[in-house]
Amino acid sequence: MTGTSATEQPYPTASTTTAAFGAHVNPGKVAAYEALGLDLVMGERSGARFQDAFDGRWLYNCHCNGGVFNLGHRNPVVINAVRDALDHLDVGNHHLVSGWRAILAERLAASTGGLLPGVVFGVGGGEAIDLALKVARAHTGRAGVVSATGGYHGHTGLAMAAGDPAYRDPFGPNLPGFVQVPYNDLGALDRAVDDSTAAVILESIPATLGMPPPAAGYLAGVEELCRERGVCFVLDEVQTGLGRTGTMWYFEQEGVHPDIVVTGKGLGGGIYPITATLMTAELHAFFNDHPFVHISTFGGSELGCIAALAVLDVVEAPGFLDRVNQLGERFESGLAGLDLELRRRGLFMGLKLPGEADGLLATRALIQAGVFAIFANNDTSVVQLLPPLTVTDDEADDIISKVRTALGRSTS
Repeated sequence: MTGTSATEQPYPTASTTTAAFGAHVNPGKVAAYEALGLDLVMGERSGARFQDAFDGRWLYNCHCNGGVFNLGHRNPVVINAVRDALDHLDVGNHHLVSGWRAILAERLAASTGGLLPGVVFGVGGGEAIDLALKVARAHTGRAGVVSATGGYHGHTGLAMAAGDPAYRDPFGPNLPGFVQVPYNDLGALDRAVDDSTAAVILESIPATLGMPPPAAGYLAGVEELCRERGVCFVLDEVQTGLGRTGTMWYFEQEGVHPDIVVTGKGLGGGIYPITATLMTAELHAFFNDHPFVHISTFGGSELGCIAALAVLDVVEAPGFLDRVNQLGERFESGLAGLDLELRRRGLFMGLKLPGEADGLLATRALIQAGVFAIFANNDTSVVQLLPPLTVTDDEADDIISKVRTALGRSTS
């Protein structure tokens, strides 16, 4: 039997793609994008850019799917590692001990300076957050979870319960014991955390909330409060980790010591989905007595481990993080003088504009200018600007020029 391979299939036309996606995948998304004028379909992609499949335009990817493409599209180091592995490996078997999972776990533990030696792998961020909260509940014997209003941790059970009501209310009542307080408000957190609380979970810098940086001493205060009350301190570094903020993990910049850190998105290099929940030895000891209580069929897939190891090779290479910080300074200088507040740590950047809906207007203007960047869903005055960590100086300058042009247009 012969046929055309998947990569040789003729790409459907714009009209058939929209019709098929609307009929079978998500009609509401198609309608929403049409209303916003964002009828964009990703075609060819390479490095910092991707091509609109239908009009042929190339756009800089400055959304990067929340960091999935931290190393750009189809990074050759990751591609070559996975391509070579396909001659020998497949996903493996989660029931068995795996050398590739062992090597990756050892590298991830070392990246925290030994603070978090326990590693459990997953496929998606929600799964990794669920595991973090399950371990916190098991360790403390409590059920309560406190998170930040407007935060986002995923669409699965416990992760969804810890997130914004917009993502959970349509599915019915929230799970009991989940409480939200404003980010950067230690007083509100102090009032919310009690002897029923198992965990405080926060994004180190909440992306969906508009990337407000933590106030001086805030995360340290959260850690101190958790220590005093026997509560697990969980940091969601799915977007801020792996070099995005100029250090391997953002918590390093704050000098804090979380009990659990969750990573994902960029860990797979944009090639193979993999996530990890990193935890202290004390929490990880739970699995000594319960080695089979949490499983994930594709979590820590051996091909995913190969991709992740390649990512770590790139991010941990000498000079890479220095380069990220230099690029961040280049963007800060280049965007100076615009009518906005730049929220920046490394290349984790939010552009806060004056009007409540200006981020929506700016998104369209940026796409028209050739820069794919998206507004923050829970603060539509902010545009998330996440260029790949691997952009060249010339690419950075071109992005800056296009952003200046687009924001001048969107606010005029």
